[in-house]
Amino acid sequence: MTIYTANQQNIAKRISTKNVDLAHWRDWRWQLKHAIKKISMVESILGIQFEEDKRKKVKRTLDTFPLSITPYNLSLIAAEDYCNDPVFKQAFPSSQELEIEKFDIADLRCEDKDSPVPGIIHLDQDRVLFHVSNICSMSCRHCTRKPKASDTDTIPVSNDIPKGLEYIRNKPGVLDVELSGGDPLMLSDKYLGRILTELRQIEHVQVIRIGTRMPVVLPCRITPELVKVLKKNHPVWINTHFNHPREITTSSRRALRLLADAGISLGNQAVLLAGVNDSPGIIKSLVRTLVANRVRPYATQHPSNLSAGLSNFRTSIGKESRS
Repeated sequence: MTIYTANQQNIAKRISTKNVDLAHWRDWRWQLKHAIKKISMVESILGIQFEEDKRKKVKRTLDTFPLSITPYNLSLIAAEDYCNDPVFKQAFPSSQELEIEKFDIADLRCEDKDSPVPGIIHLDQDRVLFHVSNICSMSCRHCTRKPKASDTDTIPVSNDIPKGLEYIRNKPGVLDVELSGGDPLMLSDKYLGRILTELRQIEHVQVIRIGTRMPVVLPCRITPELVKVLKKNHPVWINTHFNHPREITTSSRRALRLLADAGISLGNQAVLLAGVNDSPGIIKSLVRTLVANRVRPYATQHPSNLSAGLSNFRTSIGKESRS
């Protein structure tokens, strides 16, 4: 059985010595195992070659912020115009990630200050973020938590999750809990199900949200088995992170359909990124396509203007707000 497209079939052949069929390509664990983590592999698969100066600068960036792109996400890049490709810009490193401007803040959310126990961050008195994983399926270059996601020492240990649950259990004022990271869907179905079940048993918790980019960068993670776990713990909200219409593919539509058909409320939190989606036409197309797939535009934010190392994604609006 062949893979969806000739391009995807070609990518599979380049990254694996074994025969790869559609079943492999749609296996999220196979995708993670074969994530592209070397510049040379990106060049080989896309049929491009970076200038030596650019390669050296990118390698320096990778010493701090590693490269990791799922084969699926790489297959969305238009190699013939990769420099202007919105998927490439979000996935491939830039030397500007190491540039820290005088107004930049490393811990924009004040996570260390506002964290009463490991993994819990108060967004408000009645709303908390619960970091259950700092691992993602790929490294998004515009991520504001990139420094911590690149630090294996910050990955939540087994004792942190019970501490977070206990904190929420003992705080009757906490009504809204968002599982975050990293990506919570990097957890196994069983482990994620245990966390959701324990949260659902806390009487004062009214809303459970999951923040994930899986429908965008690894839609095959949305399996019938996962959906069954989510449905069991209704009501559950999922906020995902599409930034460009090109990211809404046949595979991502299938993932969104599985979730929506299970009665899961879907929202999308996009970010305006220079060179990616900073035009009214692109945002309009993105919103319309999302709505057609039963995803409510939850928010369209300006770039995190004060987050360190994201200057290459700042729009003119963001730059004006810093002056």
